[in-house]
Amino acid sequence: MKKILLIGKFNQVVKEMNQFLAQFFHVQLCSENAGVLEGMMKIVNPDLVVISLIGAYDIDTSIFFMLSNQYAEIPVLTIGTKEESDTFFKYYENSQFENLIRPVENTAILNAVCARLGLDVEEAERDAEEKRGDKDGRKRILVVDDNGTALRTMKAMLEEKYEVAVAISGAQAMTSIGKKKPDLIVLDYEMPVCDGKMTLEMIRAEEDLKNIPVIFLTAVNDRANIEAVLKLKPAGYFLKPAAKDKLLEEIGRILSAG
Repeated sequence: MKKILLIGKFNQVVKEMNQFLAQFFHVQLCSENAGVLEGMMKIVNPDLVVISLIGAYDIDTSIFFMLSNQYAEIPVLTIGTKEESDTFFKYYENSQFENLIRPVENTAILNAVCARLGLDVEEAERDAEEKRGDKDGRKRILVVDDNGTALRTMKAMLEEKYEVAVAISGAQAMTSIGKKKPDLIVLDYEMPVCDGKMTLEMIRAEEDLKNIPVIFLTAVNDRANIEAVLKLKPAGYFLKPAAKDKLLEEIGRILSAG
């Protein structure tokens, strides 16, 4: 199934677009920040980038420069009014970029996405049927780690059995959780700025999120650090790199117990 990176402000329009496209493709949300985008491009390796231009004047224009210079082989579909798209008109001279004028129906979005991916709509709909069958009863796991390589490794370990979302910071994790609540979170303990402890505190501060089980991953193997981790009473913890079989066994145990 094709992978789409959906960039934009996390508003109702983007939420609905994500829900619609997720029926047909693997969709990962991303904020319109160049630093976050650079990390997510490496993690997701998308077949298509879709950008919502709502609030275009606030969008970091360097994301267009980055996409055209570093990822010229990946097609980009922007969705916005003519006035919004005019802000980035110089990029549309390149065949990499195409704009869909709002307001637009979901069917038109699907047609445009399929055209950019070189698919026909019937093929996308068949993939959607397969996806629905694959995802029936699957639990959702959010993996949070500032290391892109670690994220890719964890995603590959888990996605055969679970629906996997990724985040490269505590702040992005909270955004992801707000969009779709996971059944379990695998959380890196050592992250810059907002570390695992702070992220867990933010999760537990929300009444409807506080019972989500969290498994900590830590790279520091000393008694003081492990005691600090255990004091937070996570559902589990593993030293990096976590062994696949043991991690899957622990996740299964925790989810079954819940």
